[in-house]
Amino acid sequence: MTKRLDLRVDFAFKSLFGTHGNESILAAFLNAALRLPEKKKITTVHLLDPHFNKENQEDKRSILDVHARLEDGTRINIEIQLNNKHDMEKRTLYYWSKMYSSQMKEGMDYGELCQTITINIVNFRYLSHINHYHSVFQLYEREEKLLLTDMLEIHFMELPKLLIKWRRKEVDPREDQLVRWLLLLEASEDEEITQVLEEIAMQEDQVLKKAIDEWERVSQDPEVLLAYEARRKALLDEKSALKRAENLGEKRGILKVALGMIQEGMDSKTISKLTGLAQEEIEKLRHQ
Repeated sequence: MTKRLDLRVDFAFKSLFGTHGNESILAAFLNAALRLPEKKKITTVHLLDPHFNKENQEDKRSILDVHARLEDGTRINIEIQLNNKHDMEKRTLYYWSKMYSSQMKEGMDYGELCQTITINIVNFRYLSHINHYHSVFQLYEREEKLLLTDMLEIHFMELPKLLIKWRRKEVDPREDQLVRWLLLLEASEDEEITQVLEEIAMQEDQVLKKAIDEWERVSQDPEVLLAYEARRKALLDEKSALKRAENLGEKRGILKVALGMIQEGMDSKTISKLTGLAQEEIEKLRHQ
């Protein structure tokens, strides 16, 4: 079998979920993600131009999001993130606001604005204080828990938390369709997950079967592979840069602590023991 694209890479995710002709795959994912009752199931999804925001360089990132409109006008943006940039809450609010405000046209009434939903699929632990892999945020009054409006809805789906639950057999893709779709994103790295999902696809889920077949097809497309490898390399470079910046920040923090110890009159040996810095580095700090 051909090595399939890693669907956690945003380019690959969009190739499967955000490409014209695959709207039924996106609709199935959204029905699972939004936990819609049977009477409100999504049947039609319109893929939109992702360039709803072109104001600065960072906005180019929206090209790889999946941006869609439902029949009732609801706008949905799906972003998948491999690397933790430690700015997710501000980032998602920024993109939500741009998507919400992009609906407004000249002469339009505010009452015509439609619900706007952002879905963030992240390949790292983000909300460390809760164990749920799927968290949904809306605007509530703090004391009464009264919903102000349903216009804003922000989802976080944390893949590492889901994998832990999968390995502990706390979730079952045969019973939970969201688990099914999110595990598909991990399937390129896990043969057991692949086998289970392929069985489900053959036995009961025709849309999942279509998704797996399409995934197999795009994984063999030379043009797709070329663009995919370029994007994967860019993400690896980004991860390395983030790690370097993180290490540099930690080192600066340690040096600041050591400098404070010097100012308190502590000897270099004790400072070295407490901070892990070499005594030579500490002596240099003394003479700055």
